[in-house]
Amino acid sequence: MRRSVILAAVAAISLSLPGCMGGMGGPSAPMAPADYAPALADPGRSADDRARDAARRTAETLAFAQVRPGQKIADMIIGGGYFTRVFSAAVGPRGHVTAWQPAEFIAFQASYGDSLTAVDALANVDGLRSPLASPEFPAGLDLVFTAQNYHDLHLSIAPPGTALRVNSAVFRALRPGGLYVVIDHHAVAGSPLTSATSVHRIDIDAVKREVLAAGFLLDGESNLLANAADPLTASVFDGSIRGRTSQFMLRFRKPG
Repeated sequence: MRRSVILAAVAAISLSLPGCMGGMGGPSAPMAPADYAPALADPGRSADDRARDAARRTAETLAFAQVRPGQKIADMIIGGGYFTRVFSAAVGPRGHVTAWQPAEFIAFQASYGDSLTAVDALANVDGLRSPLASPEFPAGLDLVFTAQNYHDLHLSIAPPGTALRVNSAVFRALRPGGLYVVIDHHAVAGSPLTSATSVHRIDIDAVKREVLAAGFLLDGESNLLANAADPLTASVFDGSIRGRTSQFMLRFRKPG
């Protein structure tokens, strides 16, 4: 069911928030985590989503990604759609979210397709199904965001050169000055890219090298989701660490 009434209410709230010109090209003040309270409280978000907000530090993550009402955002490899739903609420009816779920993921597990269908029903969200190495992002995006999924570009099923092709597609899709935010599970420093398949982690320096090579500038990084108790060697699905992995946050900017 589309949430036109809810989104209209969000629009009214958005006008009172700092940075309401975000996504419209004008200067805007940074938003603080507290400013995202209306988006996190959006009734279109499930109780399960809201229960995950504390562990995922969602408000702080939105602030790090500089999300604002009216923006055009692509959620890259949406998984279950957790961030897609909060982006939908945060950008409001004047904004738009493109939710990308790779075709290979949908073919592998039906629930991935179900998650995409669910978010595609939101009034300001369009679902995108395309091969892992060929995302079809629209142009003029303010932000491309991926959480816990950049390493998937190096899975054994990924065609050679997938990361380069995806990063290049992100660069083309972003407006000048647009942001590319990558959050993923820490691997041991110097780990080979095969860690993406074996433990679903990736070395932060490998991500930096790949994204910078696509033409981006490193704009910021955060230890907000770091966990010193994570040995960085277990699979992220291992019961000993699942839901408590150490994660890095990187923000890149397209020059311009």
